Amino acid sequence: MNLTELETEFSKLGENYKTKDKDNLNKRLIKQNADVSFLKDIVLEKQKYHRTYFQVSMGNLKTYQERFEFIEDNFDKLQDWWHVDQLTQFIGKSIDFSYAFSKSKEYVNHKHPFARRWGYVLFMPALVKEENAFELIVSLLKNDDHYYVIMAEAWLISYLAIYHPTKTYEYLKTCDLSYELISKSISKICDSFRVSDEYKDKVRKLRELHKGK
Repeated sequence: MNLTELETEFSKLGENYKTKDKDNLNKRLIKQNADVSFLKDIVLEKQKYHRTYFQVSMGNLKTYQERFEFIEDNFDKLQDWWHVDQLTQFIGKSIDFSYAFSKSKEYVNHKHPFARRWGYVLFMPALVKEENAFELIVSLLKNDDHYYVIMAEAWLISYLAIYHPTKTYEYLKTCDLSYELISKSISKICDSFRVSDEYKDKVRKLRELHKGK
């Protein structure tokens, strides 16, 4: 496949295509084992091909380890939060927690902010549920100066509140994270439909405890 052929396929989707339409096309390309590596140098310029580049390329790889490596080779192509957050859809479901944790330890210290965001996002939604996940995941949390990294951490904490509510509350109560990160985490928790109103009321009160940090 080349760019002209791909443009023809996209034209068949019509002007008002949705993500689902693009995904259906991408799945067909994966079945055909299509090589879309020619998109590597143009995906930031031609944003409509960004999802296709990642979804098809990763779909043609056999293991999640290879998919993680592909992401690492393309960190420079991750320039927006949605480019990062789509990646868990393409990794696959049977990821070993220990492997993911080892990779996350590298990513959260990366110089590229969206690589750091990926270091937190990769746990959601499935890996947060692991029985022994809480202590390991919170060991990765730290203050950051980039908005989209802070928001990823807050989002991850809100997931921890769903599956490990007592531990998450105690962590937020005693941690030394910045007030900004704690406050964003509380907001994310309060936005969740999977957390009780009683729990939300309890965590809201933690804002006063940490104010002035």
